[in-house]
Formats: sequence, C-alpha cells, structure tokens
Amino acid sequence: MSQPENDRRIDYIEFPVPDVGVARQFYSAAFGWTFTDYGPDYTSFEDGRLSGGFRGGEPARPGGPLVVLYATNLETAQAAVVAAGGKMTQPPFEFPGGRRFHFLDPSGHELAVWSDR
Repeated sequence: MSQPENDRRIDYIEFPVPDVGVARQFYSAAFGWTFTDYGPDYTSFEDGRLSGGFRGGEPARPGGPLVVLYATNLETAQAAVVAAGGKMTQPPFEFPGGRRFHFLDPSGHELAVWSDR
C-alpha cells in the first residue's frame, strides 16, 4: 500500500539491545510506550506517533544519530527516566529552542528529551 504522506519521512527506528525485556520495561515505565513482541529477541514499540523496534542479543552501539523525544514537562520526564533506571549524562540545559537533557537507557543508548521554555 502506498502512503504518499509518509514519503521521505522517518518511518521506523530500530535499536540493538542486549535484553529486549529490559528495554521494554524501561521505555514503558519512562515514556508509556506500548509493545508488540515478535519472539524473545524482537519487540516493536508505538509511542503514539512513531514506531520502532528493539532487536535483542546485541550491544548498544555508541555514537550515531541522537534520538530526541519531546515532553511537555521536562522535570516530570527526567524524573520518570531516572525512576525507570536511566542514567543522566547531561542535566537540563537551555538551547535556542527550549530546554533538554541527555540520558543513557539501560542498554547504553544515549537519547535526549526536550521541551519548550
């Protein structure tokens, strides 16, 4: 099926992770994502806007693109990330578009969360 409205847009993001269950638990607790499992080594996620997946049995690969999530309340998002087991790598800071922080998920991927001022 053709979906011209999605032409040349990011459609899916896939993360390598050592343990699919740990990734599922973290992102569910921190961001409320939902999951569909496809065997023990793969789960796809829905965040309400974008889909992606976690491919198990592989280490996180440092570097690469930085995935940035949006939150209406940065402090609430930061508290949820820490409570779910995320490790802060950069505390909240201001940039021209608003404020954001960076964190490592339990698999070692660095992500960021931003919010308007």
